[in-house]
Amino acid sequence: MEAAQVPRQRGEQPLDAAVRYAQERHWDVCPGTWLEGAERCSCGDAGCASPGAHPTGADWADRATGSGAAVRRMWSEHPGAAVLLPTGRTFDAIDVPETAGFLALARMERMGLPLGPVTRTPDRRVLFFVLPGAAAELDELVRKSGRSAASIGLVGLGDGHYVLGPPTRVGARGAVQWARSPTRANRWLPDAEELISPLIYACAREAADARARLS
Repeated sequence: MEAAQVPRQRGEQPLDAAVRYAQERHWDVCPGTWLEGAERCSCGDAGCASPGAHPTGADWADRATGSGAAVRRMWSEHPGAAVLLPTGRTFDAIDVPETAGFLALARMERMGLPLGPVTRTPDRRVLFFVLPGAAAELDELVRKSGRSAASIGLVGLGDGHYVLGPPTRVGARGAVQWARSPTRANRWLPDAEELISPLIYACAREAADARARLS
């Protein structure tokens, strides 16, 4: 039986989170790089753009597993390794700028829309978990509103991509966090079409505000 929820807990190690995501949420997970010290990435690149928070090799998707026992083995040497959650399997993600994401989230809650888990990243992005297939149809859904996804900073992550699972740390920038934790109540994910209207509104508004600040 699925546990009541999978929230980010104070002091939790990525290993523990990865095991619970696999066992309680039935998500595939894969370990990524890890931090050596506060900022140095295990990949050895002094200029790493995402220190401690990216795949260790091109085969990362093939190594992803939903087995709790396998997860423990994979993280045993480096319990602090990043938690990579492949998209395009049990979920896709809609990735938007942070300000737009929280504006959209508030509107969705007022509208009573069904919501899945939502993360916020240290890079000021908010990611909405939705049913698989969303990434492929996102451009067309946005185009119907007379806009383009790229022009308003709205990105779909599907097959071949991943999101970072809390509590993965991105160098000294901070950790990925849950804006809405996975719970039994949001086990069934929404379709992208159910959320797209408030997302387009919020992203278009943020894009317009950004252009106004530059003018």
